[in-house]
Amino acid sequence: MALEDRGELEGPHLALFDLDHTLIPFDSGLAWLGFLVRRGALPSSAESDYLACCMDYMAGQADVRDMHRALVRPLRHSTRAHFDEWLEDFETDLDATVPTAAKALVAQHREAGHHCLLVTATTRFVAERYARILGIDTVIATEAARDSLGLLTGEIVGLPCVREHKLVKLRGWLALEGQTLAHFERSWFYSDSSSDLPLLRAVTHPVTVRPDARLRAVAVQEGWHIIETLTDPEPPPQPSAEAP
Repeated sequence: MALEDRGELEGPHLALFDLDHTLIPFDSGLAWLGFLVRRGALPSSAESDYLACCMDYMAGQADVRDMHRALVRPLRHSTRAHFDEWLEDFETDLDATVPTAAKALVAQHREAGHHCLLVTATTRFVAERYARILGIDTVIATEAARDSLGLLTGEIVGLPCVREHKLVKLRGWLALEGQTLAHFERSWFYSDSSSDLPLLRAVTHPVTVRPDARLRAVAVQEGWHIIETLTDPEPPPQPSAEAP
């Protein structure tokens, strides 16, 4: 059944999306730093330092807080006015970098009346810019800490939005709305990473996008749908009305 078959999708439904390497085929943090380097706001070393930290993270030699510091600390002396101006200009350039197929996938869910959320490890101030381009109103993300003057410190407020913390943060957001995941008759989560298995296993319809080796193995074993690329002309098949 296609998402357009709205008559068979009565009742509440929730569509959750990871960002990096799922809706977009690249690292959003690196895109942000690359923009600032080209703008002349940061030295080229900021981009290369962040990329090196990403490689350390993949090798298990750094954690998500280290990656957040590499992304945010180069901006710790920036005024709020400059920072906001850079974000506005960054968003202006984003539309051409977000795949049409990703926008179409989100649009299908929205048009079917599903509540769409971006649930991402990306820092909120970057994630919100992509969410607007994608047509997603609600963002659950990593929160950047600021000091008493409103300047970025490089630290994180609360839990980073990664691994099992994605599920914790989603449940927290739902609780504020007076709901739980069980409230939703159907729920989807799209992700590329095995680190998202806790949330993938919590929804009724997990969907993997360009999955890493471990996630691919789980998806094959569990019979989850695998999207090899979001540039495919056809959207992923949706469950029939009789599906549990």
